Amino acid sequence: MDQKIFDDLAHIRSMMERSSRFLSLSGLSGIGAGIVGLIAGCMAMYLTNDYFVDYDLYQQKVYQADMLFKLIVLGASALLLAIFCGCYFTVRKSKKLGLQIWTATTKKILVQLAIPLAVGGVFVLALLQYNLYGLVAGTTLIFYGLALVNAEKYTYSDIKYLGFLEIILGCLSLFFIGKGLIFWTIGFGVLHIIYGIILHRKYK
Repeated sequence: MDQKIFDDLAHIRSMMERSSRFLSLSGLSGIGAGIVGLIAGCMAMYLTNDYFVDYDLYQQKVYQADMLFKLIVLGASALLLAIFCGCYFTVRKSKKLGLQIWTATTKKILVQLAIPLAVGGVFVLALLQYNLYGLVAGTTLIFYGLALVNAEKYTYSDIKYLGFLEIILGCLSLFFIGKGLIFWTIGFGVLHIIYGIILHRKYK
């Protein structure tokens, strides 16, 4: 009798968790996004190899229009590929677990992610307008980390640790002007892959 009560309570708890948290997030999504980020970061460093930022010597070079266009195209392509990976593996996991994708919880987590990302996007545009390229990578890491921490209450709690690491990495990069792409590649590439592997093993 006691065992039946415990089983019923566990079932109720599982149902409540499924209704209040987005549990379709796949570790493979993180791995896929990390690989995309790693490749994009390396390509960006290759493209900007002849450019440098040295505020101490007042030798900052301003990227030409064609270079900015290439970086924007690269960034947009990487973002679309990362979103595709996320959607593909998330849908696959949802079907496997028999969970719905578009729910009230999904809407909530998207809102929590969108607010910091939108504000960060505006801030990055302002940095680009004033040719403060050396701060862009760190800024994107910081606002992305804030978005993850903000969305943690609607999905796996593990995501907040990735968010904190992204914020720390972004803050550090602000003090190493000219090395931002290295921090960006570590944050969006390496950390995502590590997080994805951990998530996949823990919740597969």
